Amino acid sequence: MGGNHLLSYVTFLPLLGALIVFFMPKEQVQSIRYFAMSVTVLTFIVSLAILPRFNGSTYHFQLLEEHPWAPQYGVYYRMGVDGISLWLILLTTLLSVVSVWFSFYVDKRVKDYMVFMLILETAMLGTFCALDLILFFTFFEATLIPMLVLIWIWGGERRNYAAVKFFIYTFAGSIFMLVGMIALYQLQKSNSGVASFSIIDIQGNVANGSLWKDAIQLEGLVFWAFAVAFLVKCPAFPFHTWLPDAHTEAPTAGSIILAGVLLKMGTYGFLRFCLPLFPDVIKSEVVPIMVLAIIGITYGAIVSAMQPDVKRLVAYSSVAHMGFVLIGIFSLTHTGMMGGSMQQLNHGISTGALFLLVGLLYERRHTRMFRDYGGLKSQMPIFAAIFLIIMLSSVGLPGTNGFIGEFLALMGTFQAGFNGMNGLSVWYGVVAGAGVILAAVYLLWMFQKLFYGPNANPANQHLRDLKPWEIAMCAVLVLFVFWGGFFPNIFLRPMENSIAATRMMASNPIGERPTWGDGGTSVTVDGRITKRTLEAHR
Repeated sequence: MGGNHLLSYVTFLPLLGALIVFFMPKEQVQSIRYFAMSVTVLTFIVSLAILPRFNGSTYHFQLLEEHPWAPQYGVYYRMGVDGISLWLILLTTLLSVVSVWFSFYVDKRVKDYMVFMLILETAMLGTFCALDLILFFTFFEATLIPMLVLIWIWGGERRNYAAVKFFIYTFAGSIFMLVGMIALYQLQKSNSGVASFSIIDIQGNVANGSLWKDAIQLEGLVFWAFAVAFLVKCPAFPFHTWLPDAHTEAPTAGSIILAGVLLKMGTYGFLRFCLPLFPDVIKSEVVPIMVLAIIGITYGAIVSAMQPDVKRLVAYSSVAHMGFVLIGIFSLTHTGMMGGSMQQLNHGISTGALFLLVGLLYERRHTRMFRDYGGLKSQMPIFAAIFLIIMLSSVGLPGTNGFIGEFLALMGTFQAGFNGMNGLSVWYGVVAGAGVILAAVYLLWMFQKLFYGPNANPANQHLRDLKPWEIAMCAVLVLFVFWGGFFPNIFLRPMENSIAATRMMASNPIGERPTWGDGGTSVTVDGRITKRTLEAHR
């Protein structure tokens, strides 16, 4: 399924835009802003071209590209997309538009700021498209530098501390993953005689049992080498402590991207690498990761309710909401994994929108402390209405996108618990379900503190409601809140076959695991591998 380099065009178009901005005179601030915005809009439009070319009836990678990079060491430029990465690519291009749009407020070193925003978009897109371990690691690490600089230069008062902490945590976690990649490469080479970092090649040897046949003790260690990197990135408890500081000190656009896209690289990594490549140990690792996820759900909710800073509250809420993604994925049920994958998208929209709204309020008052607000509903009715919609989406109100992902993730967790799968019990679902109630508590408390009560602060009595362009910017995300809530199958159907195949790769015994390299097979949601018809194959 050749893609005529469509994925490369999508990935590197922002980088090309960054190079052009780099050579523009820094005094032409407005031209730089509008050009950077045009690049992100064009990238989003080009990314939409993936949809009509995507075949949701197969779990195999599509729009494939492969070019030699360091072929003597098995390193190739390999790109592709499946149902798991499809929506994450589109989420990235959409939120990049919103982030650069909001960044019209930035007036400090605008040229440099836009260059780093565009470089960051390329790195994020490459992470979701890469099918070679070294290429993935390159893009994965490339996201660190522009985000570090964005926090360090354009962040808040404690930006230096937050930037360094963000870099140390995420970079240290990635080193473990690099060691794991080298181990996979050596095992692949020794078992097949072919030097390759291709995840398609490696997973094929995992599926037939040859890769781990003589290294079963090593499999658990390599799994955790990858898992630690992804747990830090999510972030899961207790690896989460970098997140509140990074979110709080980052510029608003950085917070939108951090919550909406960068955190998803962790959960995406579990789906793309940990489940398909370590099937012999994955079942024994379900309970410890589930425990961390449920602690994160409860801890994140409780700590959120204690925050005096609006942005810090939303930051801690990400720890809780990403816990629902993890419990869905590690339920190892089709329903739960679909819910976890859907919740990735929902969290990107809803929490990204919350950071956007907090940023709009901060631009007007330059404070985020709850004590400085109250009674804004009458002063800013349009802002209050949009904030309410996004907040209810984050709570998981039926009819919004937030409900679908959390519901399916919880249902999958209960299903695994009732069946006693992998050492789970129903109490995992019960405790996680209590997290939904706690989320309603702190989010409704946030809304009450901001918008109800007397508007007694004189500084708030002259606040202006949202401008037309700000309403349009927020409306883009509100649209997806209801689109995902009322028409979830639009997003679920293209993921279904890829999720089913990933679950089978992790759960099925040797000889019954699907492989990405066998283009003549398809899978069913009940765990069967079937031969594809000639028409379906085409």
